Amino acid sequence: MSLPLEGLSAIVTGAGRGLGRAEALELARLGAAVVVNDYGQPGRDGSGDASAAPAEEVAAEIRAAGGRAVAHLGDVSDFETARGLVDLAVSEFGKLDVLVNNAGILRDRMVFSMSEDEWDSVIRVHLKGHFNTTHFAAVHWRGRSKAGETGVYGRIVNTSSEAFLAGSAGQPNYAAAKGGIVGLTTSSALALARYGVTANAICPRARTRMTEDVFAGFAEPTGEGDLDPLSPEHVAPLVGYLASPAAAGVNGQLLVVHGGMVAVVDRPKVSAKFDTSKEAFTYEELDGLLTPHYASRPAGETFAAAEVLGLKKG
Repeated sequence: MSLPLEGLSAIVTGAGRGLGRAEALELARLGAAVVVNDYGQPGRDGSGDASAAPAEEVAAEIRAAGGRAVAHLGDVSDFETARGLVDLAVSEFGKLDVLVNNAGILRDRMVFSMSEDEWDSVIRVHLKGHFNTTHFAAVHWRGRSKAGETGVYGRIVNTSSEAFLAGSAGQPNYAAAKGGIVGLTTSSALALARYGVTANAICPRARTRMTEDVFAGFAEPTGEGDLDPLSPEHVAPLVGYLASPAAAGVNGQLLVVHGGMVAVVDRPKVSAKFDTSKEAFTYEELDGLLTPHYASRPAGETFAAAEVLGLKKG
């Protein structure tokens, strides 16, 4: 019996640790040959010297389990590095079939305290990094289709965040980047469908190096062998599914995933609509319509991670 991803090749960015590592291992377990990309800097803010070790260790782990993998050291926010990453997948495995964008950094600060560099660096790695790899993967798939190849197969899985969905007061750069990634995903889904390519985004929640302070104090497993509800291993199977032929009908979608739960997020919907009684709205008319509307809504509608997760601190 063949594996779901047998004969396919994949790139996973930021795959040296955390979510990316779990996703790379899962794609390999499902049969894909994997290019494990990571820049290998020790700081979650992108600080420290680059190192090939994290990517090489994950690639070695895949090979030790009988899979095919090659490591790639590189910063995907650099346009030419992203080109080289896609070229490596093609040269090593003959083609590229799956792109999982996961690489990112954090430089948290309130909007009134954030520096220009803290804004630019996070937007660059997350949003530009997603664009760079998507661009060259799309060039590859479109080129094959234009050359007359039938049955071109392409899957893009991008990484957004609930920081985009619900806001995150201390992460305006990160929330903005993750919102941009959703826009990039839906645009790519429309543009590339004709070539046999799907593009989807996930909002994962997991305990990793990047989120260690976010989930500090949330309950961890106490029993031996129990899986942490915030383990990246809860996220990886969804990535494997979206990368597979079974997900051919899933395109331009956003899914939240964590702790044994997957939620399909609808596109934004109109919750109320008002029409002017005159030729054009006046301030007074808008005040009479919108102020009562918002006053009638529950105060402080916020997202509570602990309530959704069913986790408690301590």
